[in-house]
Amino acid sequence: MTRIILVRHCEAAGNLNRRFQGHTDAEVTENGKKQLELLALRMRNVKIDYLYSSPLKRAYATAEAINQFHHLPIYVEADLMEINGGYWEGGPWNEFSTLYPEDYDLWENQPWKFAPRDGEPMVHVFERMKSCVDRIAGEHPGKTVCIATHGCAIRNFLCYAGGKPIEELNSVEWCDNTAVSVVEYDDSFVPHIVSQNDASHLNPEVSTFEKQDWWRPEKKKGSA
Repeated sequence: MTRIILVRHCEAAGNLNRRFQGHTDAEVTENGKKQLELLALRMRNVKIDYLYSSPLKRAYATAEAINQFHHLPIYVEADLMEINGGYWEGGPWNEFSTLYPEDYDLWENQPWKFAPRDGEPMVHVFERMKSCVDRIAGEHPGKTVCIATHGCAIRNFLCYAGGKPIEELNSVEWCDNTAVSVVEYDDSFVPHIVSQNDASHLNPEVSTFEKQDWWRPEKKKGSA
């Protein structure tokens, strides 16, 4: 049994200011640093054999926090990056529905068709996350691998790990910053979700989601 622990990055400037930060290398916020302190304590006694990270600063800082009590090499993988939002990068979420209604409608209602100009189609995120995490799991059979990555990237991988096609991506909920999900590959190398989007280490004062409502089903607006 090979175990994959997926951790979403801590709060970064785009999460706080509600801007699309996909490939934008946004800085970690002061609140994000508090989230990392709590994450480090949560992960202190968790068995981890290998540690991977997206190259973006908010993910790598998260990997460093996870590593505080483990002292492992951190392997950087470009394929663990967030979706490239193209012409959406850096833009404010609250203007997208007005400025780009067609693409915004796809993001919300048919995300598998979302393909921003000068960016990355959602189907590519699904395929690269599937291929990347499958490869990492295959390279470390029987081990526990922790991966620091991004919200949309995790959502796509959990869709695959849940046995769903990308057309069911909207059935996978968004997760709070530093939330933890666990996936295990069985002896036939089929992934199964053990736990999903667990942010129980965060108190309401530092939780990003507690201060926002876009992620609630009745609001449903994305965040990279």
